[in-house]
Amino acid sequence: MPRIISGWAGSLQLRTPTSGTRPTSDRVREALFSTLEARDAVQGAHVLDLFAGSGALAFEALSRGAVSAVLVDRSNGAATALRQNLALLRRAAPQPLDVRIVVRPVAGYLATPAGPPPTLVFLDPPYDLPDAAVLDALAALVVVAPGALLVLERSARDALPGLPEGVRLDRTRTYGDTAVHLLEVAPARADDSR
Repeated sequence: MPRIISGWAGSLQLRTPTSGTRPTSDRVREALFSTLEARDAVQGAHVLDLFAGSGALAFEALSRGAVSAVLVDRSNGAATALRQNLALLRRAAPQPLDVRIVVRPVAGYLATPAGPPPTLVFLDPPYDLPDAAVLDALAALVVVAPGALLVLERSARDALPGLPEGVRLDRTRTYGDTAVHLLEVAPARADDSR
């Protein structure tokens, strides 16, 4: 059972969907957030958590100072766990939380996003999700999240597929069976219109 590691919700136990998810381990989240905080990417962040599952990544970010989060997952089981975890967080929070849970496929959400442009995006898709679907999500994020930092989790056994234009690899860290790729989205150009 995952838990919030640090911040105002530190040690809070989170519920997980009954099936179909692979929560990011506490060890991986601790290392990841150490890296993100060293880059000053969490405090004040607008978080987008795609394939959210239990929401552990977005909720950890909120506990550490992110200001808003949108959590997207198409599974009804994940939606139930997300709502339960959000209720737990709201009870522990020192102030109201700006959180939206979206129950729909990631591609559908990215076609019509809501909320402020994200500055920190977590993508933790099922390992068996085809690379093409992951690349489609990354390509959509070039428009949805210009200038954002992306965290992509994949199996350490799989090579990182070629990235779409506007997304570049910053670094990769491997923790057992999990590879965490930090990616950067190019900022919007002044002549881009949205």
